[in-house]
Amino acid sequence: MIVVTGATGNVGRPLVAALVAAGEQVTAVSRQIPTTQLPTGVRHHQADLTEPKNLKPVLDGAKTLFLLTSGDFMAAGGNLSDVVDVIRAGGVQRIVLLSSQGVSTGEHSSELEDAVTQSGLEWTILRSGGFHSNTLQWADAIREHRTVTAPFGDVALPTIDPADIAQVAAAVLRDASHAGNVYELTGPVEISPREQTAAIADALGEPVRFVEQTRSEAKAAMMQFMPEPLVESTLDVLGAPSAGLRRVSPDVERLLGRPPLTFAQWATRNLAAFR
Repeated sequence: MIVVTGATGNVGRPLVAALVAAGEQVTAVSRQIPTTQLPTGVRHHQADLTEPKNLKPVLDGAKTLFLLTSGDFMAAGGNLSDVVDVIRAGGVQRIVLLSSQGVSTGEHSSELEDAVTQSGLEWTILRSGGFHSNTLQWADAIREHRTVTAPFGDVALPTIDPADIAQVAAAVLRDASHAGNVYELTGPVEISPREQTAAIADALGEPVRFVEQTRSEAKAAMMQFMPEPLVESTLDVLGAPSAGLRRVSPDVERLLGRPPLTFAQWATRNLAAFR
């Protein structure tokens, strides 16, 4: 049995579906009750990783666990070592952790990865770049005004489709030979916010205007829902990414046997959000 945390998010939902399609028994764990029906046969358990003991009921019989921490986990004082202790005590043998490409470049802390790699369990690390789906934050403005407002309009990064992350995670969870490996997951090409806006416009068949914010304007908007240190570090990455963060990794194609999905493909598949 495979346990999937973060099971109702952009990665977790397609991951659960991919595992079920492959014939695996899955327990889906999330902080919230699912708003859409899970695949037939999937058991759901509501738990917040900031309270690791709440995971105990789903670990009996589980051999592998997909570990995804939300953006709120660290802000709420979560300690991943405590979570891993509960997972290990529950008899799980291998953890697949979704991490960040920024760990490879030193722009993000390795704290979460260290909790897993130093656990004594088998592990696989998936270091992902930014998600195509981050552009869903533009959906309201596109629907209402056919406008996108964002900073650093021409700074490009190789964002990735969450569906590709899910497919890679499913393959890795089902094959123990990936234990001890670290994979970097990116999209097929670098793409800028202005280019993403154009791809959404092409999918809609209507013009969408791009308005570039200054850094200070973006900071003011982001501080409405993020702490200032995180806002500053995020803007640093978006405005002046290192060469490592701009690098397109071959790992998705190597693991899946096909190129990563493009942003245009993602936009077409998610067009209803922008109509």
